[in-house]
Amino acid sequence: MKEVEDKYVKKYNWKLFFFSLLGINAAIFVTLLVLIYIPSLTEDIPEKEFIEEEAGAEFTVHSSKQNLSELVNGYVDKLLKDDSDQYSVQLEEDVQLIGSIKVFDTDVPFSIRLEPIVQENGDIILNQKEISLGLLHLPNRKILEYVKKSIPTPEWVIINPKEENIYIAITQMEIKSNFKVRVQQFDLENDRISFRIKVPNKTLGL
Repeated sequence: MKEVEDKYVKKYNWKLFFFSLLGINAAIFVTLLVLIYIPSLTEDIPEKEFIEEEAGAEFTVHSSKQNLSELVNGYVDKLLKDDSDQYSVQLEEDVQLIGSIKVFDTDVPFSIRLEPIVQENGDIILNQKEISLGLLHLPNRKILEYVKKSIPTPEWVIINPKEENIYIAITQMEIKSNFKVRVQQFDLENDRISFRIKVPNKTLGL
């Protein structure tokens, strides 16, 4: 009698394991289909601002990849309350965004390599060059869309999965004392980075 009961329990456990595994695989398959086939929305790029149009004094500030990396990562840590350095930005020959996001309660690493292009008004577009999300083989735009949903960004950073780029409206950053900033040069290969800073006359009481 006990042998019959043991066989029944083993058979029941085997069926439970099989259907549980089948359910997990089905959930993953459906999620991947949704990610692939739901169309990506195009984000509206903000109207470009030109700091030259405002009266005030201008100064040029030069930086290096190392110094700018420290500044950017300090801002990212503060913005995302990232005490464990889960996200980081590396400036090499291009811009690299590295981190991890939650997928089915599991931390999945991602890496995005982006090519910076300075706009005529001093903003920057980061065009996607290479991207990966763990072992998931998804279209690049879908991975970028997943990252967009998982990481909060300020209003002046627009992630556009459909166009596979990130628009950084440097000129619309909110800085204390109402200073305005625009990128003048962003040559990572030769480590030549410079910014124009506008100090409006009204800030100086003029």
